[in-house]
Amino acid sequence: MNRNKFLKLSTSIIGGLTIPGLWEPRVHAADPTKPERVAVDETYLIKGLNAMARAHRMSSMAGHLGASLVAGYFIGQQRPDLEPEVYRGIQGDLDRVMAGESVFGTKMTKASKITDAELFEDFPQQKANPSGIDAIAEALAKNIKTPRESGHNVIFASIAIHALKERPEFATPAILGGICKLIALFDNAHPGSGYYGKAKGRIKGNKIQLPENDDGTPQYTDVKGMVDAVLDAIITHDPKIHVQGYGGLVHVNNHAAAITDLAQYGYPELVPAAIASHHQHLRLWRTLPNVADEFGPEPFSAFGPYTAAYWTSDKLPYDRALLTHRVKTMFGFDELAEAIDDAAKEKQAYDKLRYLM
Repeated sequence: MNRNKFLKLSTSIIGGLTIPGLWEPRVHAADPTKPERVAVDETYLIKGLNAMARAHRMSSMAGHLGASLVAGYFIGQQRPDLEPEVYRGIQGDLDRVMAGESVFGTKMTKASKITDAELFEDFPQQKANPSGIDAIAEALAKNIKTPRESGHNVIFASIAIHALKERPEFATPAILGGICKLIALFDNAHPGSGYYGKAKGRIKGNKIQLPENDDGTPQYTDVKGMVDAVLDAIITHDPKIHVQGYGGLVHVNNHAAAITDLAQYGYPELVPAAIASHHQHLRLWRTLPNVADEFGPEPFSAFGPYTAAYWTSDKLPYDRALLTHRVKTMFGFDELAEAIDDAAKEKQAYDKLRYLM
């Protein structure tokens, strides 16, 4: 999409206002001088939507599994000219998710009604109903005003909306109904939790009293301000400082990216409340103490995840953004960075992405 148009729209959102024809696809164009490459196979998109639609039978966090496959597919659409090793690495992560290696599947659920593998199975063939995509936004509207599990309500809903708006032929009643049930699981969820050191331990965000006065968190009420704040946080991130909680900076990024997609794909009426919720998420993350003395500095990669070296290095820190989070962060980071008209800041942030992964 045209960035200037995005910024102008984001600062003038009025309940439900949309401008037909404004949005354009946001992709990094392929180099026509290079041979055509196969990015991420479409089967990952289909299986990802199937898994998102069945996740409610396991747990709200099981939404990670299908969402990672959907995000992985769209990385190939965003960036069709990456080295083959990157796509193989992405698909390797997604294959491991489907093989049951994710911590967010049955390993996290005590009494699951379904196995990890069953999440990805095809539904019986149905006629698509693209107008039903609105129901996902309606389900999200019920729990969007405050952070829910580090923004996963918005992240999952937005990834699903992105996919189904781009590929409406997959918006079947089974897919739509299941994803709505997944989003509804967040209605009574807490904001996430953070680790506040040995003495206090882990505390849920709804038990943290945020200061009424200015705590130094950037103030923002529109998309541009939110994106600026998140990219600034990534740019200034110090890997020597180790904090744990609220999904980390990875989820601060992915939460914000999901909000930019809500605006792009036709739901600007949700954006003001979503931005206020994101601001609370960022404030909670900023309350976390540095626990490097206890756990050491956070590990990071020597290379950026859009390079072949990242995926072929034997020093890749697999305990960061493991399986489901790595690809969702790559997808989300691109969505976020493309929403700001500041090439220098965008490059600085891309250069620092390796510190998150």
